Amino acid sequence: MPIRALTTGALSLAAILVASVAAAQSAGVSRTPWGDPDLQGSYTNKYEQGTPFERPDEFEGRRIQDIPAAELADILKERQDLVLLRTALAGGDPAGNLGGPLHWQDQFDIQKGSRPWFVVDPADGKIPPTTAEARERAAARQAARRGRGSADSWIDRSLYDRCITRGLPGSMMPAIYGNSYEIVQAPGVVAIRYEMIHETRIIPLDGRERLGGSIAQYTGDARGRWDGDTLVVETANFRPDNVYREANPATFRLIERFTRTAVDKVEWSVTIDDPETWTRPWTFSMPLTMNPVERVMEYACHEGNRALENMLSAARADERAAAARKLPASR
Repeated sequence: MPIRALTTGALSLAAILVASVAAAQSAGVSRTPWGDPDLQGSYTNKYEQGTPFERPDEFEGRRIQDIPAAELADILKERQDLVLLRTALAGGDPAGNLGGPLHWQDQFDIQKGSRPWFVVDPADGKIPPTTAEARERAAARQAARRGRGSADSWIDRSLYDRCITRGLPGSMMPAIYGNSYEIVQAPGVVAIRYEMIHETRIIPLDGRERLGGSIAQYTGDARGRWDGDTLVVETANFRPDNVYREANPATFRLIERFTRTAVDKVEWSVTIDDPETWTRPWTFSMPLTMNPVERVMEYACHEGNRALENMLSAARADERAAAARKLPASR
């Protein structure tokens, strides 16, 4: 093709991109230079700590939107007060309240939270019942582990304990620390960096085919697309030792939606779909709040970490003590 034609085509494409970006910006939607909705930034959801995953029984018959702002403020204050009471002193206090560990925790801004609970569908705020197949799988797992303790071997500990992964959606669930995330975009791809266990998730947007079913990954195989201004990400191909809530990895699908709802907020909605584990799909959601001050930091999980070694050595010590108690008294 002649250079002139290429140049003309490139200029035409550039003009289209500029026009589409300008139109979007005039409508109040922030866009990347190539025209996609702009979700980029450093985020946290540490404010959502202490939020019940399912609707507490005290709110029976009510929906999240039925909780007025004043009542939610009282709920958040009560949650914050409980946290402060429990962590008043590292060694506990005279009232018998146990203190917290001697490291910083992301649990002192709970009053900035936004939700009385997380599950938004079904309307009752409860995770649907599991299927008969799921109950059979759970029973088989328990039977396979019968007689084994949680620290018989390093493989008996979770991948989280072993500093490998917290999985999905766990890596973006609020915890006592490590609640920073970064969203980065480029043409045809979105990347999400998780502070918890130093993972980066690559989400193609170019319509490529999914990996074959025999290729399973710790955070699954993600494919994304734009639905208006919402980024929709569907993930499958999870490893059986890391699938969410012990779902069936062959049928489990995680559908996430990222929608900017304010200059500093992105709503993260997660639909769990596995017909062989739950009787119906279900959804939870929470906001991610932009916080450029708390950017993703190094997560040095193994450095100086003696936890797994101590768990296993303590289990062996318990076994030796139990065996010693069974020995006949020496004469």
